Amino acid sequence: MATHSGSPTPILNGQSANTNATSIVETDLLIVGAGPAGASLACFLAQYGLKGIMLASTPSTADTPRAHITNMAALECLRDIGLEEECLKVAVKGDSMLHTRWCRSMAGEEFARIYSWGNDPARAGDYDAASPCNHVDIPQTVLEPILVHHATHNGFSCRFDTTILSFERVDDVGNTIISTVQDNLTKQTYQIRSKYLFGCDGARSQVLRQLKIPLKKKPGQGLATNVLVRVDLEHVVETRMGNLHWVMRPDEEQPNFGWTAIVRMVKPWTEWMFILFPKPGAGVDFNPTDAEYLDCIKTMVGDDSLPVEIIGVSKWFINEIVAEYYSDSNIFCLGDAVHRHPPLNGLGSNTCVQDAYNLAWKIAYVMKGKATSSLLDSYSTERQPVGESVITRANQGLRDHIPVWEALGMMDESIEARRKDFAELSEASPAGIKRRAKLQEAVKDTSHEFHGVGVEMNQRYESKAIFLQDEGPRPPLPQDAVLEHEITTYPGSRLPHAWLNTKLPGKQFSTIDLAGHGSFCLLTGIGGDEWKTAARQAAKELDININAYSIGWRQDYEDVYFDWARRREIAEDGCVLVRPDRFVAWRSKGMISDPAEKLLHVLKTILNR
Repeated sequence: MATHSGSPTPILNGQSANTNATSIVETDLLIVGAGPAGASLACFLAQYGLKGIMLASTPSTADTPRAHITNMAALECLRDIGLEEECLKVAVKGDSMLHTRWCRSMAGEEFARIYSWGNDPARAGDYDAASPCNHVDIPQTVLEPILVHHATHNGFSCRFDTTILSFERVDDVGNTIISTVQDNLTKQTYQIRSKYLFGCDGARSQVLRQLKIPLKKKPGQGLATNVLVRVDLEHVVETRMGNLHWVMRPDEEQPNFGWTAIVRMVKPWTEWMFILFPKPGAGVDFNPTDAEYLDCIKTMVGDDSLPVEIIGVSKWFINEIVAEYYSDSNIFCLGDAVHRHPPLNGLGSNTCVQDAYNLAWKIAYVMKGKATSSLLDSYSTERQPVGESVITRANQGLRDHIPVWEALGMMDESIEARRKDFAELSEASPAGIKRRAKLQEAVKDTSHEFHGVGVEMNQRYESKAIFLQDEGPRPPLPQDAVLEHEITTYPGSRLPHAWLNTKLPGKQFSTIDLAGHGSFCLLTGIGGDEWKTAARQAAKELDININAYSIGWRQDYEDVYFDWARRREIAEDGCVLVRPDRFVAWRSKGMISDPAEKLLHVLKTILNR
């Protein structure tokens, strides 16, 4: 059957297919949504030479800069397909994310600040040990076009202004899906036949809704209002460097709809997002006028001489929702369709990208006959617990700010009481000492949001796509698993990063750069040549790619800082087998009697062959 993915709508009997009920557009892969989840999925699938169609109900990529912080884990995924450098060219570098602050206004009095996003000198080593990548700020309006451009130049077409209405499985075993979609411009409908359907269509996902996947919902934390603003604050941030600023006025009256705000840099330093939070208990039924919004924003800017222009206003609810499972046979849901939470910890779009990276290699291996379809069951098994932990952490991140508000005197209903509480911060009294200590401790505790390298990197997978039969019980996570990164080769963990080089040094690179690239990877050391031979034999028998390397003294690559020796947790003649998504699939602590037989057994188990 011909496949028209990436081609124009076929013409039948002189009429376009979307006006002819008998015509169906054919594709193997149909992705609904072209945001961070859908577009990155298309990019990762294209890495394997696969082609398909993306649908987007919107007329273009994102028109508001919703997600913005791109963390190390997501950048590692984009690095694998050569997009990291392109992202870095347009990203705001990490030193512009130096601090998060609490202040009366952007230009006014500052109450406290904390280093953020890896910029704390005391945490620099933790971040360098975690990844070759660094946090950067890339608004969704900038990232999405990069992803869509890459996908559409590598085998995926993107049809904007197109909405999925419904889908159905049409053959006896349900392997074929026919989706009915609508062209939003002409209001005409047509059908797309696919082997796989991917619901990357956001918090109002039609795919998730039709699948009737149940959601775990916890009580939300109310309303937030995004006000996109144009105002030049370059002179302000010169001495207040940072991309996040909490603005609050404890001893002043403020409108109920704008009780406090996070002010977030969008474009340095002329475009900002003021995320307004209403007064606790004030409800959600706010309809401020344009003049009221402008007056509120000007007060938060704190400099009457600066021209302020409001570009747009949008409202959203602070959710704590995760799907109970992510897939149903050959239909998969990713991104905000399955995990919905506030932007605290900067985990939103990053988790979307990692959902896609986990799924793409599995789809490719199954479609190319290198694994059976049961491999796809591991997607939900591995990623759903990650989504649940992310929505929990992001919401706790918001709750972590309440002690700061309390210490600043924000929480009392009475303005007189708030003024008294705030004034205590200046007092040479036992009450003043206590309140200042409370503020210091509360700000310190927000480090779980701004230095959460653990929650970003400590993802643990347990599924049939991880071989654990040779392992004992998994060691516990670090005491503070949000702040501390667990570096381990225990199967189901992210491959540890260590800087490598060649004997005649060139540009340094990471262990993770040896892995990925759509292939399995086997890492060994001196005395491990039989593992490399075993990898070649297994690759030939299973018709898969396995890149095998030896790391160590005068080996394929040099362990220049001896970091790999400290982090590998195996003997030099052992091996670490890494999946195409750079997670450890299996390891052998040392050389064994029949390495070829063992490696083949492990791979067959993972691929269910």
